Amino acid sequence: MKKLSLKKIYVFFSSMFIFALHLPFVFAKSMSVEKPGINPLLKPALAKNVATAEPGSFNIYDSLRLGTLGLARQAFDYAFKGFTYLKSIGKIENPYILSIVDFTRPSSEKRLFVIDIKNMQLLFNTYVAHGANSGKEFARYFSNSMQSNKSSLGFFETENTYTGKNGYSLHLEGLEKGINDNAYRREIVMHGAEYVNEDMIRTKGYIGRSWGCPAIPENVHVSIIDKIKNGSCLFIFGQDKNYVKHSRILKEAGAPVLVNS
Repeated sequence: MKKLSLKKIYVFFSSMFIFALHLPFVFAKSMSVEKPGINPLLKPALAKNVATAEPGSFNIYDSLRLGTLGLARQAFDYAFKGFTYLKSIGKIENPYILSIVDFTRPSSEKRLFVIDIKNMQLLFNTYVAHGANSGKEFARYFSNSMQSNKSSLGFFETENTYTGKNGYSLHLEGLEKGINDNAYRREIVMHGAEYVNEDMIRTKGYIGRSWGCPAIPENVHVSIIDKIKNGSCLFIFGQDKNYVKHSRILKEAGAPVLVNS
């Protein structure tokens, strides 16, 4: 009887000892499972934050490799800052489409970029003309004056479409006083033009010029106009210190005035 009792005591303490040895491993396993996980209660909030995050934080310029396509970083930064500002004050009805014309590039290059900000896609990249009196290969001179036959810089809001002497066209409203606010009266519109083609580039080294309109190739003008019409943002940029200095939109948007602008 005594031997049996001793045996029970031995088994009991042996079991306790083995259990104590396994405790650290039990806790370690528990911690290793929970540490990398996300609290299920936080997942909806996390998803909401990602969905509503500012698109610019995803570095659209680099993700879409716009630099390799010829869009100047400065042009994109100004465009995006102004676009974000105009959207914040309710001036832009279509908050997802941003179009940029980079007149720092020659007309022989595809310098119109139409970007779907919401879905982070480059929808179009094609040629675009500048005004006859703005320069030949490069656009160097800009104006807001009537009958100047020069391009205007700055931010525009796209308006309604119509069919006129240049076919299917898109009205543009200049949003910058003293810089491009005469665009509608000057009949500065986006339209297709037969002189915007690669054959001219091969023979002359540059495309034809307009009277100030951002004319685009006839084979894509309908598709582009239909995509950007009715309240989207169009930004036309050029190497012009006067514009950067006097643009109220860039100032309100907090865009820095760079030395090389």
